[in-house]
Amino acid sequence: MKLRKTDPWKPASDYSRELSGLTVNLLVNNISKASEFITNVIEANIIYQDIDFAAIEGFGSKWCFHADHTYYKHPLTSFINKKQKRGNGIELRLLGCNPDKAEMRAKKYGFKVISKSQDKPHGLRECYIIDNFGYCWVPCEKI
Repeated sequence: MKLRKTDPWKPASDYSRELSGLTVNLLVNNISKASEFITNVIEANIIYQDIDFAAIEGFGSKWCFHADHTYYKHPLTSFINKKQKRGNGIELRLLGCNPDKAEMRAKKYGFKVISKSQDKPHGLRECYIIDNFGYCWVPCEKI
């Protein structure tokens, strides 16, 4: 069920037509908290945000946050456990996001850094940051 009382910035069908390649919808229980992490730590751009949805752009990609309550008739509803963290086993890699700076911002805003910035044998410098919802973000740059 959508809680938004006004029309969104554009119809969902128009926005969907703008997307290409791999897109990601992340389910969160609080759009504002998720957006704070994305803007403060990752430094991606919020294109649109309301209580139900946020559209994000950054590092050559577009992705979305959907509030749990918008998935009330969705097949994933039965898999959402609101007491547990989400994202187990997935890395959300942001190639072109400076890992050292993202790590510093994550610490500043109180997010958990589970692996400090370091050069890896596969040719990337990366760090691992856990957001409010248990998603693992991996800011990384080619070395």
